[in-house]
Amino acid sequence: MKIIRLDKVDSTHTYLKNYIQTNSYNYPLCIVTDLQTNGVGSRGNEWTGKRGNLFFSFVLDKNLLVNDLPIQSASIYFSFLLKKVLKENASKLWLKWPNDFYIGDKKIGGTITNISKDLIYCGIGLNLINVSDEYGNLDIEANIDDLLKEYFNKLEEKISWKQIFSEFQIEFEHSRRFRATINNKKVSLNDAILNDDGSIELNNEKVFSLR
Repeated sequence: MKIIRLDKVDSTHTYLKNYIQTNSYNYPLCIVTDLQTNGVGSRGNEWTGKRGNLFFSFVLDKNLLVNDLPIQSASIYFSFLLKKVLKENASKLWLKWPNDFYIGDKKIGGTITNISKDLIYCGIGLNLINVSDEYGNLDIEANIDDLLKEYFNKLEEKISWKQIFSEFQIEFEHSRRFRATINNKKVSLNDAILNDDGSIELNNEKVFSLR
């Protein structure tokens, strides 16, 4: 994974997509910045933060993903890999379905994933330091360069979706205390059924995590 580091950018996700359009895709690439001023969040929301937090986006060919990964649940997969890295460093971060990072009852970040032809783009924002009373921050000290190295090493391990899902399935029980936005409505996850492809069934509707 080639990493390009920027001091400041409006959105790593937008910058990366524009970079690929201009230069074409030749190898997996990551854009990381010290400050993001207009980050792209799920459902068109913004995800910004203070200098010192983690903002990065990466792109890779879909053929580099593990064979058993349902592409619609790539967001869960990428998110859970980061959760595993942080857990190995003693963090109690957990993943709320489908792609929100939490410490306790407070959101501290999230993931957005998009597909364009044979390329998959993933953007991640994570509060390493306090931003506001509304959001939390990571419960351990983390060096961004070391964290990215560990994360992409974990990605290269090509852990199967089956293994990731077996761990996420247990953790999903925490999500039942919360709500998720489905069809622009906040819906309780208490009665949701988690399918083995990462989707949920709620009110007789099947919903995937890709966003």
